[in-house]
Amino acid sequence: MQVPFLDLSLIHEPIKNELEEVYRKVLRESQFINGSEVTTFENSFAEKCGVDHCIAVANCTDALYITLKMMGIGPGDEVLVPAMTWITDAEVVTQLKAKPVFVDIDPMSYTIDSGQIEGLINEKTKAIIPVHLYGQLANLEVIKSIANKHDLKVIEDCAQSHFAQKEGNMAGSFGDASVFSFYPSKNLGALGDAGCILTNNEELATRCRKLANHGGIGKDEHEFPGVNSRMDTLQASILSLKLQHIDGWTAERQRIANRYLSALHGVGDLTLPSLGDPSSHVFHIFIIQTATRDEIRAFLEERGIQTQVHYPKAIPFTKAYSQMGFGKSDFPHSYQLQENCLSLPIFPGLTEAQIDHVIDSINLFYKK
Repeated sequence: MQVPFLDLSLIHEPIKNELEEVYRKVLRESQFINGSEVTTFENSFAEKCGVDHCIAVANCTDALYITLKMMGIGPGDEVLVPAMTWITDAEVVTQLKAKPVFVDIDPMSYTIDSGQIEGLINEKTKAIIPVHLYGQLANLEVIKSIANKHDLKVIEDCAQSHFAQKEGNMAGSFGDASVFSFYPSKNLGALGDAGCILTNNEELATRCRKLANHGGIGKDEHEFPGVNSRMDTLQASILSLKLQHIDGWTAERQRIANRYLSALHGVGDLTLPSLGDPSSHVFHIFIIQTATRDEIRAFLEERGIQTQVHYPKAIPFTKAYSQMGFGKSDFPHSYQLQENCLSLPIFPGLTEAQIDHVIDSINLFYKK
C-alpha cells in the first residue's frame, strides 16, 4: 500500500467544482491584482482570528520582513528566535542587519523555551519571535509577561498553526503582530505563494500596508521607499473558499493525530508529541522522535510510506549561521530533535487503511 506524505489532490477533489468557479469568476472579472476578493479575504481571516487588521502579502517571509522593519528593527538590534524553526525567522532579522539571538526549544512542546528568554535579554533586545512549531502554541502567557516587563515586541510566527487556539483565543491574536504562510502545503494553503500580517495596532497595519505597496496606499503614492509584496486576487479567492472548509480539515488532522497517539503510545523508543490542551494543536506536522530515525524511515519507505524530516538542521547548525560557532551543547534540545525527528503522513483525505498501514508498519519495525 502506498501512503504519500501529502496528497493535495485529496483535499481539492471534494471542492473541485467550487475551485473551478473561483477560477472562472477571477477570469471574468480580470482584476488579477488588488481585486475586491483580496479585501474580502483580509476581512474574513482577521475576523476568524479575532484580530482587527489583516494585510495580505506575497508570502510569509515578506510578512515577517515587513513587520519587523515597520517596528523599527534594524542595525544593532537583537531579536530572540527559536533555534529549531524554518530559517525565515532568522534570515529576515539578518537581512535587516539586526542579530538573531537563538533560544533552545522546550523538549516537550518543541516551541521556544520561555524559561531561557529572560536570561538572554539585554539593552539591544527589541523583539521575540515565538514560533508555533508543528501546530502547537508556544507558552505565550509567559512570553508576553516577559515582553511587557522589558518593553519588547512579540511577533508570532503562525505559519504552521492556523486556528490553533487557547481558551478561545486564536493563534495570531496574542502578540503585537503575527505572520502567516499560505504556502500550498499549509493547513490553509493557497495554490501558490501567499501570506499575511495580523495586528490590532492600526498605525502598524497602515505602515505595513504602505511598505508592501511601494511605500504608499494608493497606486501613485510613495511616502517612502517600499517593496512590492501583494497577494494576487486568485490566491485570495481560493483562500476565502478554503476558509469555509478549514474547521473540518483541522478536525480531521486532530482525529488522525489521536489515532497515532493512541496506537503508538509505548511502542519502542518512540517519543510522541506532548500536548498541553489536545484540542489546541492543529497538527500541521505529526512528529515522532527515535534514535533509529534513519532506519525506521528506510523501513517505512520500503513499505510504501513517505516520511519527511522537519528539519534536518536547527538554524544555528546550518551553513548560513556556521560562522557563529555554535555546537550541539549550545542548543541540546534542538540538536536532539534534528537528529531524531521524523514526520508521519497527516492530511485531510488520508484513509483509515493508510493510517492503519503506518501504525502497523511502525509496530512491525520494532518487532523485527
